[in-house]
Amino acid sequence: MDWLTLSLICAFSLASADAATKGWLRDYSARELTLVRVGLTGLLMAPLLTGLGPVWELPPAFWGWILALIPLELGAMLIYMRAIRDHALSLTLPYLAFTPVFVILTGFVLLGERVSLQGAGGILLVVAGAWLLNVRHASLRAWRTWALPLRAILWEPGSRMMLAVAFLYSLTSAMGKGAMQYMAPEHFGAFYFVLLGTAAVVLFAGPRPRLLVSIWRRPWAALAVAGLSALMVYTHFLALQQVEVAYMIAVKRTSLLFGILYGALIFKETGLGAHALAGALMLGGVFLIAFQAG
Repeated sequence: MDWLTLSLICAFSLASADAATKGWLRDYSARELTLVRVGLTGLLMAPLLTGLGPVWELPPAFWGWILALIPLELGAMLIYMRAIRDHALSLTLPYLAFTPVFVILTGFVLLGERVSLQGAGGILLVVAGAWLLNVRHASLRAWRTWALPLRAILWEPGSRMMLAVAFLYSLTSAMGKGAMQYMAPEHFGAFYFVLLGTAAVVLFAGPRPRLLVSIWRRPWAALAVAGLSALMVYTHFLALQQVEVAYMIAVKRTSLLFGILYGALIFKETGLGAHALAGALMLGGVFLIAFQAG
């Protein structure tokens, strides 16, 4: 399967996991949600480790990437869960579109990857579309209102939180690809999330073992969220092997468009009609990136 298809599946799975988390697990704490989205996801992915060779033979560079990744990933997930649980999807998810912009820098610094002008243009279209998704009261005649998304960062905690997540994910995306050069992608995602889940259990459930019991108060909902997250992780790393990080993450961020639709249709968030132009910009960016990278 090509990287674009994998990335779109990844995007839809991520948006569905976010909507399911907000709809079914709203009363879970951020730590409980992290245990579901990381720990339970890792457990579901563990069978994919079948056939994996002896990990102790992996070079020190691999373990260096992993040790740096785990605290950043857990920190990002905690902030992410708090943001989507407590704030409107339309005021939080759009700021994840800044991840591919940050990745232009982190991918170059950490991996030496460069994007072409056409690829950068596609990334900027995705970001511009997500930016417009948050401008619900902008007027073409009142240019001062065009700065509303930037001002929203100042007054909206959820927006600030998700912008921080976007930066952290720009680091983990590049670092994850750095680690994946030492392991096949079909094994790496499972291995990484098993380690990540173990770390989450030790850090969060170690001092409070009852958290492991409390996350099962809605077993089918927790399993559905973890299953969607597992599909997202699996397709993420398969796609990442085939293309530069910035391009893959840009397409993955179409999850914002799916998330906005979920917000309007399920959670009755307003402004869906006004977001048509933003959606067209995002899709235009996706096709521009796909044409460049394909």
